[in-house]
Amino acid sequence: MANTKKLSKVDRKKVKRASRKKKATETPLKPREYARGSAKRKVKKLVRGTAKR
Repeated sequence: MANTKKLSKVDRKKVKRASRKKKATETPLKPREYARGSAKRKVKKLVRGTAKR
């Protein structure tokens, strides 16, 4: 997709979606070995200070 100015906005959206779907099928992500959200930093309620009291 070198020149997208000639396409309408709807056509551009269709092309973008098609390319995203194509990429997802060609290079699938490997399943993660850890639970989702477990790598997030846990913030204790005390750290928030007086805002929540």
